[in-house]
Amino acid sequence: MTHSEQRLYLIQELLAEDSRYFGISIPSGAQEQKDLLRSLMNVRMPKPISKDFLKVQDEYLKAERDARGITDCGALPGLSSDERIVLWQGDITTLKADAIVNAANSALRGCFHPLHSCIDNMIHSRSGIQLRLLCDEIMNRQGHEEPTGRAKITPAFNLPCKYILHTVGPIIYGHVTKKDRELLASCYQSCLELAVENGCKSIAFCCISTGEFHFPNAQAARIAVETVRQFLAEKNPDLRVIFNVFKDVDREIYENLLCVPR
Repeated sequence: MTHSEQRLYLIQELLAEDSRYFGISIPSGAQEQKDLLRSLMNVRMPKPISKDFLKVQDEYLKAERDARGITDCGALPGLSSDERIVLWQGDITTLKADAIVNAANSALRGCFHPLHSCIDNMIHSRSGIQLRLLCDEIMNRQGHEEPTGRAKITPAFNLPCKYILHTVGPIIYGHVTKKDRELLASCYQSCLELAVENGCKSIAFCCISTGEFHFPNAQAARIAVETVRQFLAEKNPDLRVIFNVFKDVDREIYENLLCVPR
């Protein structure tokens, strides 16, 4: 199958799974097809799927991944004050690192809103359907929602990284409390400890709890930097930590905190 044929096959298979999709026409444009495929993946409940589907999906997602380009975290320059710390602006799903961090929700099964812009949605969309299936198994065994400030680890499937660390940050309602700050620090601490336990030599953090969870960006960044620096100083692990930002405002906040020359 060509790349376009793979995309059509995946759309047709997902449409055929659910009678509610009967009569939905597949658009002719490539981008419209990509959006439909991602939407179908986003809303699909965790349930078994054929090996044939997964084989085609994996080939398709890996080709999409390669077309976007991959950034090797080992080639990124570290701080002059501490080579183990990196500030990088870009798409975390394109980063080749041992682990990237997903800002998850407490259900830990990904974002079900079609084409939502959150990092949870993007990571699940580009990793593949297997990620939701595995997260569902993990959560069914656990028997309750994921507590704020903890972390879980899964393979990354079709992403360029090896692992995904899923952590649930605090949601801010009004003012930031001492408990909120402690829970956010716990997210970073839990991910760092889990990364080291699993032999990771590099970990990339997104801006946990900012955006959808409304933690003020500057406060969140300060907690992130303080927690990481304290962990590196106390544990002295063989670990490179990438602070990944997507927005210019976050890059500027981290540049100030890390004393990065502009």
